[in-house]
Amino acid sequence: SFGTVSKVVVDFSSPNIAKEMHVGHLRSTIIGESMCRLFEFAGYDVLRLNHLGDWGTQFGMLIAHLQDKFPDYLTVSPPIGDLQAFYKESKRRFDTEEEFKKRAYQCVVLLQSKNPDFIKAWELICDVSRKEFQKIYNCLDITLVERGESFYHEMMKDIVKEFEDKGFVQVDDGRKIVFVPGFPVPLTIMKSDGGYTYDTSDLAALKHRLCEEKADILIYVVDSGQSVHLQTVFAAGQMIGWYDPKVTRVAHAAFGVVLGEDKKKFKTRSGDTVRLIDLLEEGLKRAMDKLKDKERDKVLTAEELKAAQMSVAFGCIKYADLSHNRLNDYVFSFDKMLDDRGNTAAYLLYAFTRIRAIARLANIDEQMLRKAAREEVLILDHEKEWKLGKCILRFPEILQKILEDLLLHTLCDYLYELATTFTEFYDNCYCVEKDRQSGE
Repeated sequence: SFGTVSKVVVDFSSPNIAKEMHVGHLRSTIIGESMCRLFEFAGYDVLRLNHLGDWGTQFGMLIAHLQDKFPDYLTVSPPIGDLQAFYKESKRRFDTEEEFKKRAYQCVVLLQSKNPDFIKAWELICDVSRKEFQKIYNCLDITLVERGESFYHEMMKDIVKEFEDKGFVQVDDGRKIVFVPGFPVPLTIMKSDGGYTYDTSDLAALKHRLCEEKADILIYVVDSGQSVHLQTVFAAGQMIGWYDPKVTRVAHAAFGVVLGEDKKKFKTRSGDTVRLIDLLEEGLKRAMDKLKDKERDKVLTAEELKAAQMSVAFGCIKYADLSHNRLNDYVFSFDKMLDDRGNTAAYLLYAFTRIRAIARLANIDEQMLRKAAREEVLILDHEKEWKLGKCILRFPEILQKILEDLLLHTLCDYLYELATTFTEFYDNCYCVEKDRQSGE
């Protein structure tokens, strides 16, 4: 409607504290950020949320382990740089030591009752993780507002009460469960020990985004494996009256898994998940090799070369993901990504650079273009001009389509077509000519 800007809330990235971000988070992060930019470009008010896994039973074992390893953690900041190893150690103890397991459960209770020493331990662990995540967000130019599960902790008892008051709760073996019509598995909103679950925190987050943030459109960029869970949560939100799907759009933008070139789930040789930071480093190394092959290091300053390296490496990693239909599984291959032929970031960067070079040579800036667009009469006579003109005119309908189906590969296909059409035009028509006499 006119006069009001619709509000879009996008839930994406959402790694877990004390675990490394893996390739699945990479997809969510890249697709989510691009969706946010799409809606911003189209004039929406966008809130980007990082629903961190920062609350829950795993903190019991992490805090118990922290107390044992760094007993003076309250006064001396503990050097837990490698959180991955720390997590694995604490998990091993949790699985093998009965005493430790009991203590871990007590730690959870103390954390959830907001005991200051335990909150401090929790914050320490979260901070270490946050710094690691931020390195990745900086590389990929991602902006997020952090709002983890802990943010919704206070709201959970009200959620349980609301479902009880409306008569939706059944008690099963001490658990409080909610059946949603049409869904086989009920939501468990309270465990028999009085603790909450993902179901409770996801309901709390849904309500907060709809009722407090007043989202008109709410998008969850989460892997396809969570589809049934999310659809059940959305349906519960409708059932209890938080939103009407005819008015508010709540969507799960699902995506497939990342496969290695052997078409199996993407893992290291030893069978571990691939560390994202290693993946980005590898991309940088390969991009630099590629630039040196093309002897770019001979014509660019050290600073320009580094900028080119980052553009190529991170641009290729993002574009490879975005140019595949997100619903399908996708094969991760550096060789394909960095190829400068075909529908790749390298090819688009090349076309973009060429266009910028023409503008620079012709001394034309953005303002002059805008003025010309308003005032000049454009006459197309060459068939390649017509072809390019028609291609450019399809842009609004492409935008409209992807705002509706959230399939960004359509935009990639379009941009690739635009770049090849431009190249044909460039090869057939003069864009800039120098005067032989004056050199102008």
